[in-house]
Amino acid sequence: MHSAAGTPRRRGSDYAVLSRTVSEAGLLRKRPGHYTMRIIITLSLLFAAWTVFVLVGPSWWQMLTAAALAVLFTQTAFIGHDAGHQQISEDRRINTLIGWVHGNLLVGLGFGWWVDKHDRHHAHPNHEGRDPDIAGAALAFSREQALRRRRGPARWLARSQAWLFFPMLLLEAFHLHVASVRKLMGNTLPVRVRVVEGVLMALHLVGYLTIVLVTLTPLQALCFVLVHQGLFGLYMGCSFAPNHKGMPVLEEGTKTGFLRRQVLTSRNIRGGPLTDLLLGGLNYQIEHHLFPSMPRPNLRRVQPLVRDACERYGLTYHETGLLNSYAEVLRHLHRVGGPLRPELEY
Repeated sequence: MHSAAGTPRRRGSDYAVLSRTVSEAGLLRKRPGHYTMRIIITLSLLFAAWTVFVLVGPSWWQMLTAAALAVLFTQTAFIGHDAGHQQISEDRRINTLIGWVHGNLLVGLGFGWWVDKHDRHHAHPNHEGRDPDIAGAALAFSREQALRRRRGPARWLARSQAWLFFPMLLLEAFHLHVASVRKLMGNTLPVRVRVVEGVLMALHLVGYLTIVLVTLTPLQALCFVLVHQGLFGLYMGCSFAPNHKGMPVLEEGTKTGFLRRQVLTSRNIRGGPLTDLLLGGLNYQIEHHLFPSMPRPNLRRVQPLVRDACERYGLTYHETGLLNSYAEVLRHLHRVGGPLRPELEY
């Protein structure tokens, strides 16, 4: 389950040299003080937002509270993401506990499902047949995937996916909730884990719906949930979308070394501390994929070492601005769907 959570031990000589340099620089050491403060601040803001929600009462101004909570839910999920990669503590049990609290209990997303899916993605990013993030998705990420959608809604989605991409992200949170429940209903997780995660997710759902329905009128409650979950999904999707979408997709059976595979399929987002905060450190996607267990605050510090290694080994280190990254994603999605629009383009 945790194959990609720690730093790989044997990934070929090029990666071994880089990994040794990074380790000697102390950049793989945990940062418990940083995460303690981040967790305290995030939980305090989350508590404050729900307190404001209760105090304001039945008002349409609560749509602003919904937007604020969408931001805080995403920031909370980022902490769960870090816990899943063992970035926070040397003790796996502590990371799991933090993941359960921030994932299952506070935002209603299954930590076990996320770790299983995300680790497989990390091992083989953008690799057809191996990366679950590009398999069986609503979007087509290669022309071959698009051409397999011969009729019906799937074909229509693929041919129009560049236009539909951002609207579809409004449904992402609902999709993540459903996927989390489906994982618990399967038998791929240990029974004890399924029970714990199921109880925590049930507590989240009951608590969430209770506070919303007791505080707001039925119509306001419905609108609040739609706005909150829609913006939560949009923020999450906009944070993860630049990472790999629009980057090279490896065909099934392609063999490539770890360093090359991770660098060539990942995209970094240029920016400063505010970008780091808003994107949860995912803007250092290349560094994160090379050293998934590295604490988030160290990713900026390791960047020069990774840049130098890429230059030394002749690997393209792709970095761009946030808005341009979305443009690259949309151009790629539009190009992939091209064969399904012959009457328009051919």
